[in-house]
Amino acid sequence: MARFGMTVTAITALFGATATGWADEVALDHDTFIGAPATYLNLTFYPLVARADAPPGAEYLVLDEGLKSGEVQVVEKGEGVVNTLTLKNQSKRPLFVMSGEVVIGGKQDRIIGKDRLVPAGAEPLPLDVFCVEHGRWSSGANFTDAKTIVHPSVREQAAFQKDQGRVWSAVRSGTTAETDDSANVAAAPPAPLASPRIARAIEEEAPTESYQKIYESRSVRSSVETYVDELQRRFARQTADLKDEQVVGVVVAYGGEVAWSDIFASSELFHAYWKKLLRSYVVEALARPGYREVASREDAGEFLRRLNGRVREETEPGVYRWREINEGRLSQIELDALEPKLITLHRLLIHRTS
Repeated sequence: MARFGMTVTAITALFGATATGWADEVALDHDTFIGAPATYLNLTFYPLVARADAPPGAEYLVLDEGLKSGEVQVVEKGEGVVNTLTLKNQSKRPLFVMSGEVVIGGKQDRIIGKDRLVPAGAEPLPLDVFCVEHGRWSSGANFTDAKTIVHPSVREQAAFQKDQGRVWSAVRSGTTAETDDSANVAAAPPAPLASPRIARAIEEEAPTESYQKIYESRSVRSSVETYVDELQRRFARQTADLKDEQVVGVVVAYGGEVAWSDIFASSELFHAYWKKLLRSYVVEALARPGYREVASREDAGEFLRRLNGRVREETEPGVYRWREINEGRLSQIELDALEPKLITLHRLLIHRTS
């Protein structure tokens, strides 16, 4: 099953007043729809809701769980090798790793460069990564999961641009989104995480430019956590009445621009990442001007349409298929598990900033 390889031929209101009490869902296919939004300041989440018969996700191990249990190990590949680590999955479950996840330690902190599915008990294999700690190359503790996913501007540079210099620049600048030159700029509040504030955090608390230390610094953390708590309350309230449905992803809008979505094969996988993803979306929102427009649900539905553009594909027979599609400023990555049946584990769709 490739649930999120769907074509949206028509975005129509469906279900009327369902058991959830939502009157105006937008349907994507017969068992997936866009729920009511959760909005706070310049950030809006539209939940992607699936019928309860979605494929289970419990049989997949995720990186933070594997590193914590010791079943997964990440080690340096060799002296002077920056953009590749070695990964060992010694568990009895296939391991799913997602682009943007942060591992800390080693000679410098890194982020995962691309989605990957690693078979149970696989031989050690190379893992594509990017450095997110510019000022250190020295032995440190073993790699551990930072329980962090970098915010979208950084993740975009790694997953789509695949450029180490752009990754470092996005860490320091906060956002790579272009400034809107319209009259709304003058009315928009300044971004709380504008680059001068990030520069102060680096100077005072993160001299090696460690992503983790910058965005967990005292000056940044207080703004982020307040925002996260409020959005989590609103998101939980909007999804509290679900009965025979489950949340499997979100569409993210900054102001009136639908910009990002992460969609998973099951609610188990979504909730394994939700806390980290929520914080990453908030960091991005705080780095962008605070436009108060709200994107519509129809805009969110149109954003999820199947792209028609250049395709790049990689496959490990019997394990996974990774596919990237680009159409104009829109880009999509899908990771499919091939066995025991075809399942789209993760679908990432973005409106690129560069």
